Amino acid sequence: MSTSAVPDTLAEIRDSFLDVPESDRLLLLLEYADELPEVSDEVASHPEMCERVAECQSPVYIYVEVNDGVVTMHATAPPEAPTTRGFASILVQGLTGLTADEVLAVPDDYPQSIGLTKLVSQLRIGGMTGMLLRAKNQVRQKR
Repeated sequence: MSTSAVPDTLAEIRDSFLDVPESDRLLLLLEYADELPEVSDEVASHPEMCERVAECQSPVYIYVEVNDGVVTMHATAPPEAPTTRGFASILVQGLTGLTADEVLAVPDDYPQSIGLTKLVSQLRIGGMTGMLLRAKNQVRQKR
């Protein structure tokens, strides 16, 4: 797997998962779930701007802004879907602040690289991959 294109923040997140015992990784994911930032007032008041992530079983919506070449990702995921919230939070924290080119260079298989494939269903990993691919698509459209 190529890690050369993984930006520092996403690499640090990946490493934090790989550095803890596999048995503790779900707890770390739940910590990320608790850290999912609230969407901005503008996004909250215009839900039609958000894109539903169909790959997720839970209702997950994302919106990506590109201002002066810098990406800000917004995401919502229900509290009763902590795994999904955790994945959304990782991407929001990992992609926000990157340039459009850096986001587009993130490997599509990043969700498989963080050490959770044995702990969560392939469907959930697919949901995170869907979030990443949709975010990259929005960046392509807006840069």
